[in-house]
Amino acid sequence: MPMAKRLTVSRKAKQLSVTCEDRPGTLARLATVLGDSKVDIVAMTCAPFGVQGTVRIVVDDVNRARKVLDREHLPYTEQDVLQVELPNLPGCLGEFAGKLAKQGINITTAYGTAAKGCKKATVILKVSDLDKAARIR
Repeated sequence: MPMAKRLTVSRKAKQLSVTCEDRPGTLARLATVLGDSKVDIVAMTCAPFGVQGTVRIVVDDVNRARKVLDREHLPYTEQDVLQVELPNLPGCLGEFAGKLAKQGINITTAYGTAAKGCKKATVILKVSDLDKAARIR
């Protein structure tokens, strides 16, 4: 079944990139302070750079997350990204990425996940034209 006949939801989202030390417990602390404040992490990825690292997160309540990060003196930046929910079926990501490519939209960063047996996969994309990408289904 072509993906167009399946439900694909894409929307603009904020990604928070938290700069932190690359050492044991860093992710635990970040996830705990957000969780204690009832902020749900929707998607995340981590990347070390020497003794520093970056944790990129998309959350359900960005305003609350900002307050928590500020309170905890955790430095962060914000980026606009595309949050896409795709059917968790073979070929759906390729089909959606192909639609972006046909519109001349470049994907510069991508991460996502879906648990086996789940009907949906969540993918976060940093793209060259967010407004145009958010209209693609």
